[in-house]
Amino acid sequence: MTDLKNFAKRYAEAWCSQNPEKVAAFFAERGSISINNGPPAVGRVAIAKEAQAFMTTFPDMVVTFDKLEPQPNGTEFHWTLTGTNSGPSGTGKRVRISGYELWKIDNDGLIGDSLGHFHNAEYERQLKHGVDGGRGD
Repeated sequence: MTDLKNFAKRYAEAWCSQNPEKVAAFFAERGSISINNGPPAVGRVAIAKEAQAFMTTFPDMVVTFDKLEPQPNGTEFHWTLTGTNSGPSGTGKRVRISGYELWKIDNDGLIGDSLGHFHNAEYERQLKHGVDGGRGD
């Protein structure tokens, strides 16, 4: 599990790098990521595009590695994203959202498949109102 923890820490750092290819490098050549049951991005080029979308939206994005939780069908990588929605057409609002990716690690020690999950309604609320705004205050 120590090797996987180091992998998870480096993966979180890659998300903070503003270099989407660094994120994609953690995936198998034909690996995939799906976010909130959306269509999967398959292959490193497509995965880099997914990462780039978040990096563009949050130029100051910081992703922290919170914990790993073994599951019968993979390992959950729990994370927290903080950043300012200051990319193109951004609201300028601060966001802090947590979620997880269910990883299936391949025989080469790379992510073969990742199913990402976060609370989308809360994310949308924060994009509009900020981390503490819009709760009836």
